[in-house]
Amino acid sequence: MTSTSTSTRGGSAAQPKLKRDIGALGLLFASIGWIIGSGWLFGAFNASRIAGPAAIFSWLIGGILIMLLALTYAELGPMFPISGGVIRYPHLVWGQFTSFSLGFVTWVATVTVPAIETEGALTYATRFFPFTEAAKAGGEVQHVLTPLGYATAVLLLAVFVLLNYFGVKLFAQINNVLVWWKLGIIVLVIAVFIITALGTTSMGSPANFTSHGFAPGGVPGVFIAISTAGIVFSFVGFRQGIELAGESRNPKRNIPLAVIGSVGITALIYAGLQVAFTLGVPAKLLGSGGWEKLSFTNDAGPLAAIATLAGLGWLAFILYIDAIVSPADTGLITTAVSSRVSYALAKNGNAPAALGRINTHGVPWVGLVVTLVAGLIVLLPFPSWQQLVGFITSATVISFGVGPLAVGVLRRVEPERERPFKLPFGDVIPLLGFYASNMIVYWAGWTTNSKLFATILIGYVLLLIFQLVGRARGTRQKLDFREGAVWLLPWFTAMALISWLCDPETHPELFGWVFLINAVVTVVIYVLAMRFRLSKKRTDEHIRDAEDESAEEEKKETAPTRSA
Repeated sequence: MTSTSTSTRGGSAAQPKLKRDIGALGLLFASIGWIIGSGWLFGAFNASRIAGPAAIFSWLIGGILIMLLALTYAELGPMFPISGGVIRYPHLVWGQFTSFSLGFVTWVATVTVPAIETEGALTYATRFFPFTEAAKAGGEVQHVLTPLGYATAVLLLAVFVLLNYFGVKLFAQINNVLVWWKLGIIVLVIAVFIITALGTTSMGSPANFTSHGFAPGGVPGVFIAISTAGIVFSFVGFRQGIELAGESRNPKRNIPLAVIGSVGITALIYAGLQVAFTLGVPAKLLGSGGWEKLSFTNDAGPLAAIATLAGLGWLAFILYIDAIVSPADTGLITTAVSSRVSYALAKNGNAPAALGRINTHGVPWVGLVVTLVAGLIVLLPFPSWQQLVGFITSATVISFGVGPLAVGVLRRVEPERERPFKLPFGDVIPLLGFYASNMIVYWAGWTTNSKLFATILIGYVLLLIFQLVGRARGTRQKLDFREGAVWLLPWFTAMALISWLCDPETHPELFGWVFLINAVVTVVIYVLAMRFRLSKKRTDEHIRDAEDESAEEEKKETAPTRSA
């Protein structure tokens, strides 16, 4: 735990500051660039195996649920345009204990994403080099990194760090070009798959939607796919508009555009891709096993495999190239965001102050190094794409769940504060957003969530160590335990118990009841979070610190330039 006070964590004016070099398009494309990463290469295939053709509803429902969360951050972001906002907003209204609890989970989820995107790229690239090999994990065949694959992953992660080191402006310029490429390729795949399926016999046909059942996994399958197939994993990329808020020009306009626009655009694209994939699967591959047993001779790259079977070698070649470009671009983006999360932890006083150090390019360089090291470590116990998706989904969404609560508290504590973007209907949308996060965590299943809550416990062990060290040095900060623990610990406990006792896999008969159970939990925790919070005086102090930081970053902004 750092010894500095909230008001001094930012450092003196003489120290380098974050730079506002990202324009409206750059911020929107940072969000879209994450969303269209490795998820689009594997998501439609994984969702089809779980939900069958009904997976289109998984994408649409997932998009709606994430939009509810995104809307709350669209209100918070323009109010406090500071980098690392997802874990800094809780600090404003609940203080240290809450910001550490959610910040640690967010940090773990974020630093693992560059690793998973690298794995996604290398999984497809196995077509050309032995980067991965098939292995049994959890009773299913998954593609895990070989020694060559791990060495290549190390190199790619290092490249992500190097490109980010030289400033957010360079990052935004590179990302803008790559996102145009990614959008073009995914639209091309959708169009070619649908046209070929409807106009030839080399792919599937509309009969695929009913021949083996429209929803072979039933209603539960549609919802479980949202959390486990890579759907929410893709959509949570909207967070870039929040995490990079402190480096955006005109954030009051750009943040809502990036957050809402990215989810809306990609939800439509992904729904179209799911339709195209369903049409594109040759009927013979469904055989007697149906969607659940769908596989390809080269299932390391399902979309490219379908293109190859249809005689579209040129499209398969493009897909293999894009399978390297898309995840690599998302890895570049998430490396940038991971360093900002580390920076935010330092600013909150929840991590060593060194993580807040910024180089002359306006980049939290120590956070970049920590992201690289964390990525190398996480590749060892989770060497396959599938093994990481569920964990990252639950960890990210449970940390996002505090956003709706922060909106509710700030409306009560700061009702007169200017809100460039304000949600209508009072507490309705924040309550629905909080409910959405709780349901998404439940659908991930106990196997995944047990790891999540074990990670939370590890975080509390670290917090205890920080407190003891701070006490010994005489630098321990006020923990604000009561303000956070009264609602946060019951929330974590309820989520863990519901996931364990009502697990979709072991207790499917309770699946429907959880919709009601989580509704009750949502309302109770929401009410507790509204009541137990920092005093208005403490909240105002934290808000002034955030505003001072934002003002300092505004001063560092150079003369108006063309939007990145």
